[in-house]
Amino acid sequence: MEVVITALGPDNVGLADPIIHFVTGQGARIAEIQMYDHDEEQIFAMLCRIQIADDQLDLLHKAMRQIGDHTGLAIRVWSSDARPRPKLAICCTFVEHTPRIILEAIRDGQLNATASVIISNRKKLAKLAEEFDVPFHRVGDDSGQTDDDEMVRVLDEYDVDYVILARYMRVLPASTCWQFAGGRIINLHHGLLPGFPGFRPYHDAHRARMLTYGATCHFIIPELDAGNQTINQRTFSVDPGTPLEDIIVQGERENEPACLLEGVRRVVDREVQLHFHRVTARS
Repeated sequence: MEVVITALGPDNVGLADPIIHFVTGQGARIAEIQMYDHDEEQIFAMLCRIQIADDQLDLLHKAMRQIGDHTGLAIRVWSSDARPRPKLAICCTFVEHTPRIILEAIRDGQLNATASVIISNRKKLAKLAEEFDVPFHRVGDDSGQTDDDEMVRVLDEYDVDYVILARYMRVLPASTCWQFAGGRIINLHHGLLPGFPGFRPYHDAHRARMLTYGATCHFIIPELDAGNQTINQRTFSVDPGTPLEDIIVQGERENEPACLLEGVRRVVDREVQLHFHRVTARS
């Protein structure tokens, strides 16, 4: 089975050695390894993707817990092969259409996944969680400022496989991205990447007099909307002179939800994966 190991913690020498020595000592094949030293923050981050026998997973979990205790690293061991029906954390803020389509698709059997938790930095969509009987956790204060450590704690509490950013209007810090690296964070960007990144892609495209608008579903890496991790894109066209407000309504209600749903389906059905920051088809 394929397993992703991530490690994050205070920078020091020799942090990767015990992890690599253990997995190679068990005969694992290393398919990908990335290490980062954030000198300004004094943080070490690592991702290691390996191939092991199925019966070695429990031993690997135990060994990484011991290494984490010894080194002070937050180490996570995860495999997309471990569950036939992955557990999702659906993260949202104000826009209802995008999280709703994921919840409806799960309920109707169109998406082979489980909605384990809804996370938001606002309280507006709490009723959506009640409607679909999914636990709701607010991780923001009254101004919407997020407690990122609390968000990670909730993700660990519910043991989620994938984090779905369904118009979650906060930027995840690099520390969160590293802890769930390797293709576990899926984002919906409400514009076509790489042409229209940033927070106001509809406005930017309208200012450029575009007649085609779109959305991008992509894996998250620490570089915001880098664009090379595209899972799915969906477009729609408008007539010249269409008001910006009408374009946004059409995008939010129709195009964005459909784009996100197809992107998430491709991931949970194991059609695609993230490998060295590139989306590749699974063999």
